[in-house]
Amino acid sequence: MAALAFLVVLALSLTRSFAHKYKDDEAVTVYVNKVGPYFNPHETYHYYSLPVCRPDEIEHKSLSLGEVLDGDRMAVSMYNIKFKKDEDRLSLCTQRLTERDIEQLKSAIEDLYYFEFVLDKLPMRNFIGRLEEGGFLPHHHQIYLWTHLHFNIEYNGEQIISANVSTREQHPTQLESLVAPADVQFTYSVKWYKTELVYERRSQRLRDNSFFPKTLEIHWLAIINSVVLIFLLIGFVVIIMTRILRNDFQRYNAFEEEADDMDHDDYGWKIIHTDVFRFPSHKSLFCSVLGVGSQFLALATGIIVMALSGLFNVHNHGAMNTAACILYAFTSWIAGYVSCKMYRKMGGENWVWNINLTTCLFGLPFFVIWSLINTVAWAYHSTQALPITTIMLLGAMWLLVGYPLTVIGGIFGKNMAGGFDAPCRTKNIPREIPDVPLYKSTAAHMLIGGFLPFSAISVELYYIFATLWGREQYTLYGVLFTVFVILISVTVCISIALTYFQLSAEDYRWWWRSIFSAGSSGGFVFLYALFYYYERSNMTGMLQTVEFFGYTLLSCYVFFLVLGTVSFFAALKFVRYIYVNIKMD
Repeated sequence: MAALAFLVVLALSLTRSFAHKYKDDEAVTVYVNKVGPYFNPHETYHYYSLPVCRPDEIEHKSLSLGEVLDGDRMAVSMYNIKFKKDEDRLSLCTQRLTERDIEQLKSAIEDLYYFEFVLDKLPMRNFIGRLEEGGFLPHHHQIYLWTHLHFNIEYNGEQIISANVSTREQHPTQLESLVAPADVQFTYSVKWYKTELVYERRSQRLRDNSFFPKTLEIHWLAIINSVVLIFLLIGFVVIIMTRILRNDFQRYNAFEEEADDMDHDDYGWKIIHTDVFRFPSHKSLFCSVLGVGSQFLALATGIIVMALSGLFNVHNHGAMNTAACILYAFTSWIAGYVSCKMYRKMGGENWVWNINLTTCLFGLPFFVIWSLINTVAWAYHSTQALPITTIMLLGAMWLLVGYPLTVIGGIFGKNMAGGFDAPCRTKNIPREIPDVPLYKSTAAHMLIGGFLPFSAISVELYYIFATLWGREQYTLYGVLFTVFVILISVTVCISIALTYFQLSAEDYRWWWRSIFSAGSSGGFVFLYALFYYYERSNMTGMLQTVEFFGYTLLSCYVFFLVLGTVSFFAALKFVRYIYVNIKMD
């Protein structure tokens, strides 16, 4: 608990936004941040990559880890804004545009580029130009550049409450009519408005006046329908399994008392009691999956709890990214502890190899996919490419915090591991497994065990994708927590049911199957990602595509690890329970 409290306090210190109080006529800094295509949310470039007004010496703002990971690259702009002081048509600069500059602006406007500025930690967005196109004969195609920006800023006392930028009050410049080299004058205006809204509620104003369309709403009917269906499923599984197990216990214990009939009538899951606790193959890999899955389960829980506590808001850039990186590093001990403890319980000796395998199980795939994405982003000169200093920081965090904690957790797990304490003895010679029909096969179990947990989150999955790969700001954390609990509950129930059916078919190889049955939900999530990319989004281009499918693959892999871990521990608890409650020879 002390470690968890430390993590929460640390995340608070990194994500909390402190109010700045201004004096009259005090300079208010406007930072230029990034530009990019409207429909490609993760294809972003530095604002000064465009031929726009820029200072002789560019001064970059110091950013947090989460802001850098989010693609932010803030720099001081040339806009001279004073607190509470209105300005009208001030000249920013006169920019000389070459033929190449004009073509670059045309291409950007045709791709619906928008820009993002930041004022007092408030993002301001708008399009860099306007495209007019219509008619067939004659075809009308005109490209306009907005050269005048109007800042609307609301204040309450000494604090800024909201800010946005518009392109009204002046006609845009038609790029088609420019002859290079052309001098274009950029201007701006500032208007201050007094408001009664308090500073603590300015995030509400930011959500209400967002540049991006607000489409995320709580669809109560769909959510209630999903909750009712899931609880009916859980109730059905619990009631049916309880009645079946009660009958099994009565029959098996009655057969035990009638020794003469035992050899003739003993069948089903009791007959494999000498094999059901036979350890799986590839024990080290198996335990590593459980360790990393437990770590990500703790990480997901921590993120949701922090979100419910109000630590993430719309003007804390990258706060969730920062918290996730810190939590991943500091929860590494969970992976080492769970993996090594289970490995030693299964009789494993090479615990050092097990710790290293646990470290690489997620770290290695992540590094490979991230390297590919970062290389593509670097080739495109995108701000999504991490600078070398950030790469060194993340590497140091893993090398000095994540890996040592994994080793420490593994050592504690090894030393605290007792015997497996199986309720049944395992014979040296494994029992022959009978053939099973197709509906009891591994593929069928993966289909059922993966689809039902996926159906529990299918409604909320759209909101999550629209946030991660769209323009939405997710704030439905209470609903997300409810769906998370339902997902875990459904995984537990379906794992118990499928494990029972497998054991009843006299198949004792439930260890790996319990992981793959529920872990296959990650495959369904990936299929949904394909549907979202091609049917629900307008994302295009190599950079955006590589980022989408790369990070989606990693997310689905995490789904597999987490739900597979939950499924196994539920199945283990169930198997122990049923074999403890029957009489043995």
